[in-house]
Amino acid sequence: MMYHLDLDEKKTKGARFALLPGDPFRSVLIAETIAQTCGTAKPDRPLAHKREFCTYLTEIQGVKVLVTSTGIGGPSTSIAVDELAQLGVHTFLRVGTTGAIQDALSIGDVVITSGSVRLDGASPQYAPIEYPAVAHHEVLLALVDAAKVLTPALGCRYHVGITCSTDTFYQGQERADSFSRYTPRKFQGMTEEWRRLHVLNYEMESATLLTVCHAFGLRGGCVTGVVNNRATDAGGVRITPESLRVGQDHAVRVGIKAMELLVQADRSV
Repeated sequence: MMYHLDLDEKKTKGARFALLPGDPFRSVLIAETIAQTCGTAKPDRPLAHKREFCTYLTEIQGVKVLVTSTGIGGPSTSIAVDELAQLGVHTFLRVGTTGAIQDALSIGDVVITSGSVRLDGASPQYAPIEYPAVAHHEVLLALVDAAKVLTPALGCRYHVGITCSTDTFYQGQERADSFSRYTPRKFQGMTEEWRRLHVLNYEMESATLLTVCHAFGLRGGCVTGVVNNRATDAGGVRITPESLRVGQDHAVRVGIKAMELLVQADRSV
């Protein structure tokens, strides 16, 4: 029995794929969306829910798929990946929300992370900072193929590129709406620097996820939906309920479709 996830192999029933939202409440949303889109039974209760880790067991094309929330940030994400890997999971796909920092991105657009700036504190404990945090090519290609199919119907665009993954939501992302209203000198002007280096967005889990997966020899990827844009002030610094709903929905749908493509591809090998 995994200490944090409260899961064992009997519960997971041989699942080898996992969708990873951050928010525990998003686990049930993803599980219900899988049931709706894949025509499978709607789960009536979580497989386990301990601390920030809420897990549902779902099915895509007859293959068991876990939906496990990671909580916010790198430390809890590393725990989720490590314990799921111990139970036999080999493919991890983060599904979340993000704040854009490039003009070209709009509310509801989908960001597919090809690699992450490692501003987290967890990933250096798995590999030195020179080690890149990059998506596994098979997961990346599945996400791109899924986005090509779905985004026209969803009325949004998709973008593939580099994400800045931070350990803090306020100071590390140079936000002006923190309690102190002060950004430490290390982070002052950093958003503009990332923008000039063609970084697309901020989020808080991908650097850890991608580093840990590659260090373990596993497959990892990340898709997020844009809920505000710091470059254009679309949605403002405060995330609105509507922008959250749209960004979340688009990321979830692309993530599920990508997982379906990965299941298909593994079957054909």
